[in-house]
Amino acid sequence: MSINKIKNNYDNRRAFTTRPDRAIEMGGFAPGASKDGTTIQMAAGGTSTDFGDLTNTRTLFGGMTASSTTRALFYGGEVSGGSNEIDSMQLASTGNASDHGDLTVSVGYAAATSNGTRALVAGGNSVINTIGFGSIAQTGNFADFGDLTVARNALVGICSPVRAVFAGGTDGTSPSPAYQNVIDYVTINSTGNATDFGDLSGTSGYMGAANDSSGKGFFIGGNASPATKSTTSTDVITIASTGNAQDFGVLTQPTKSCASVSQGTTAITMGGSSPSNNNVIQRFVMPSLGNATDFGDLSRSVGSNKGGCGSHDGIDWGSVAVQRPSVNYMPGSGRVLMLGGNRAGGDRNTIDTYNINTFGNSFDFGDLVQITDHNGGCASLTRAFSMGGVNSSTTIIQAVQFANQGNAFDFGDLTIGSDVCASLNSTTRGVNAAGYAAPGVYSNIIDYITMATAGNASDFGDLTVARADSAPMASSTRGIFAGGEDASNRKNTIDYITIASTGNATDFGDTIGTVAEAGGLSSGVRGVMGGGSAPSPSVINVMAYVTIASTGNMTDFGDLTAAAAEVEGSSTPVRGCFMGGRTPSIINTIQYITIASTGNAIDFGDMSEGSSDFAAASDSNGGLQA
Repeated sequence: MSINKIKNNYDNRRAFTTRPDRAIEMGGFAPGASKDGTTIQMAAGGTSTDFGDLTNTRTLFGGMTASSTTRALFYGGEVSGGSNEIDSMQLASTGNASDHGDLTVSVGYAAATSNGTRALVAGGNSVINTIGFGSIAQTGNFADFGDLTVARNALVGICSPVRAVFAGGTDGTSPSPAYQNVIDYVTINSTGNATDFGDLSGTSGYMGAANDSSGKGFFIGGNASPATKSTTSTDVITIASTGNAQDFGVLTQPTKSCASVSQGTTAITMGGSSPSNNNVIQRFVMPSLGNATDFGDLSRSVGSNKGGCGSHDGIDWGSVAVQRPSVNYMPGSGRVLMLGGNRAGGDRNTIDTYNINTFGNSFDFGDLVQITDHNGGCASLTRAFSMGGVNSSTTIIQAVQFANQGNAFDFGDLTIGSDVCASLNSTTRGVNAAGYAAPGVYSNIIDYITMATAGNASDFGDLTVARADSAPMASSTRGIFAGGEDASNRKNTIDYITIASTGNATDFGDTIGTVAEAGGLSSGVRGVMGGGSAPSPSVINVMAYVTIASTGNMTDFGDLTAAAAEVEGSSTPVRGCFMGGRTPSIINTIQYITIASTGNAIDFGDMSEGSSDFAAASDSNGGLQA
């Protein structure tokens, strides 16, 4: 089946894509402080089953945690006055949490929310106004965001893809805390202090929270006062506006400190106190503004637990709709994987993804087998490959399935260690030009693999000049390696090979000036090189192109949005994207061009964090255009 037919079939089926259905609840009092967790399918109900454990025993207070479509973060918690720990849970599989990083301060009874990319934490013990933020996709510590309008604990958070809203709480006064009716908000992708939104219908703390696909936010149950241990009331707001909340329905029983999650139009609460800890799961259809109904039971009685799922409507579905896990993913539909790389916090094994046919930000896909950068990237219609890398000029070839959002596997080995290498592909064969064979040792060796069959690479031939950091481009028949550098200088050399054969490369022509560390991409007809480093200036914004089927020198295409080296390229037959790089600071920019035309690049979106010298692979790159 041709790429275009596959894409058309994919487009026709996108409307039936479904969201992740799993909800989890973690930690809490059950009856003592717990690190346990359980899971339930949100569409089915029933009784929850064991999921895994937090890294440490602690209570998490209630409401929703911060999550993407694949990962949930549980942070803080009541452990001897508060915790600064951040735990990461993979939603797609059962298992224990892993350490993600630390909060800026130790907190308990804090609010959490996210837009699928950025996680926020607000307030908490010991009655603070601090708001912190961090990345869901990448491990690391949180940073300061700003301040709430009122310092408080026992508050909850909800969000749209744009705005985070925090509501309720207490002033922490012991033994009779004053409950709050405060609602305030921030813009998630900025930083700064919160702004007043309005008031709850009454004072409350220890609530659950949810948000629906129409932009409504819901505050569920809670404590109205010390004399009223829990309540059945629920409030609703429109997140994009401001104003006071309105009462809209009641729970099946009084509930406070319950875990809560939401999916599209449905919200559920899990456990909580009424006033004793319970195992009740309650469900309500948010757009109906009606009462809750019984949905099933947890496998344990627990309160002050916290809920997470990969389908809440704070997630920016506009940027991930094509990429969220689904049987409706179609090969050749424009999925890009960014594998490993030099991140701001050091080299990573992270795999990020986005769809090249839609604008927006990248998000987490899974992990490589090992940490690496300076690796080469190529792809078949179904698999992406990472070739070699900086990990002691490794020989490892790692592969990952485009259709399965998850981790890579060991495919085989290159014939020699390969670092700062360049990789390309035809429809069946992946080819790698080695770069460094060892630190300071430049190589002219070219290897190849048959992408459908796991195994070691074979020798293909040699480049015309030993060098590293070339820009790769390809059609289904011909591969091009442009520019690069050796120990003495940068190169203007362009080599080409016939991918289906073996043998040494042949001179194609020259680049515009001498350049290395540039990104390469192609439509199958035209190859484009972007950015890189040159003798003067050291970092450039130049793009240049060749017609792959001919030979000759490169022609000016236009300029990147900013000068950058160590950028990576990926493409469909129509659109090319240059991603990341250093200026010399590591950047998170994704920019795009229309390959058949000429002109300057345009902003596309952002990577989940800045990165350079990673491998990039697309399921519809120029080498796959038969």
